[in-house]
This record gives sequence, structure tokens and C-alpha cells, in this order.
Amino acid sequence: MTRERYFKMCEQLGQEPKEDEIPPDWEDFPEIVVDAMRTFQTLGNFVLPDVGFLGKDFTTLPYYIEMYGIKDTELFLEILTMLESRAIKQSQEELKRERDKLKRKH
Repeated sequence: MTRERYFKMCEQLGQEPKEDEIPPDWEDFPEIVVDAMRTFQTLGNFVLPDVGFLGKDFTTLPYYIEMYGIKDTELFLEILTMLESRAIKQSQEELKRERDKLKRKH
């Protein structure tokens, strides 16, 4: 959910926005996090039909590190691998739901 949607939802429900529930915006994140998220979105994916998302292709990673002028490469890589882990988990859960759905049909 974006900030805009959250504020619109609160307005429609006639509720005051709660500070701790307001979704973060891009400018709320440190620059290295934004750079890592942009990089993550542009890296290629390794995907197999029956297995799902296997991870990112980090072949071009050095170019992004140079392009964004990343100094703390350890933190940058930590953020990328955290994003990758979450994407793999989400893919596995999605495939499991679809398999379970097919099993219920048959």
C-alpha cells in the first residue's frame, strides 16, 4: 500500500491516519536501500516453470555498484540478498497455493 492509498482509505473510512501505520515513501529510505531496490528490479531472474523463482542473475551487479557509486558493498549485497530471499519465498508460497488448488479440484 502506498501513502496515497493509505490516506485515501483513512479519509473514506472517516479515520485519522495513525503515524505508525503510514507506509514509508521512497524518501524515507536511506539512499543505499533505494539503490539496492532499483538494482534488484533491473537484475535478470532465474525462473523454472515447475520450481518458480530461483534467484537473481548477479552477472551485471558490478556495473550497478559502479553506476550508483556504492561504497558500502557489504550492506548493499545484504539488502539484495534479503530482497532475493523474500522473492524466492513468495514464489514458493505462490506455487504451493496453486498446487493445493489443483489438488482440491481433482
